[in-house]
Amino acid sequence: MRSLRIAVAVVRAPVGEVDANLERSQEWVRRARREGAELVCFPELNITGYCNRPEMAAIAQAVPGPATEALTAAAEETGTVVLAGMAEKNPQGGLPFASHVVIGPDGVRGVYRKLHLGPPERSTYEAGNEVPVFSEAGAAFGIQLCYDAHFPELSSRMASKGAEILFMPHASPRGEAEEKHQSWMRHLPARAFDNAVFVVACNLVGENCKGLSFPGNAAVINPSGEVIAHTVEGREALMVVDLKAAELERVRGHEMRYFFPNRRPELYRRT
Repeated sequence: MRSLRIAVAVVRAPVGEVDANLERSQEWVRRARREGAELVCFPELNITGYCNRPEMAAIAQAVPGPATEALTAAAEETGTVVLAGMAEKNPQGGLPFASHVVIGPDGVRGVYRKLHLGPPERSTYEAGNEVPVFSEAGAAFGIQLCYDAHFPELSSRMASKGAEILFMPHASPRGEAEEKHQSWMRHLPARAFDNAVFVVACNLVGENCKGLSFPGNAAVINPSGEVIAHTVEGREALMVVDLKAAELERVRGHEMRYFFPNRRPELYRRT
């Protein structure tokens, strides 16, 4: 990868207020570009809002559709790549997906559909079945949504497919921002360290108008497993961070620090 300036957004996303959420997201994209960011990452389901109720099926958006068109307009205006979340209408007519879209100035570049659904989510959303890795803005990256981050195999699979960055948008409620940050510190640095990747995580903030409250935190971790930026302010914020190619090379170019190529996956598949 080349060095890349990213913006990590911590935003409110009341459930069902799609137009207002889109308008705020477009303004955050403009602000990010003013600060030199080439890519902006939003939290899980920041466009539709997040909850585990049947009404999410009615709120779900088509991809591509009006919501992605609005995000494309912001990406085209600013020349940025936008990673944004929404409940996505299921083309097969089943439960919606919890999805994160990759939007460039020319439209939808890809979609990640949440693979690991938390137990409370399984009656509301359909799980995805693909493990994509995207190439945009001079970097290869994967996306994982909240509960996904607890499964080490997923990060390793994305790394094996060439990912240099793992974006981990969250809709993780309850508690204070510092408390949530400390919870993340039990597993997110391990995902970065074990796979020699940058990990970029962000969370929703505020009330979702459906009984959930989100603490509003974000963190960026380098390929050595060190936190290089974080916020626990508990309010809407934009964190702009430089992901430096030299930090990735410092690990991957050192035979005793880059563990990933020395894995023996043939052993792990044995019963």
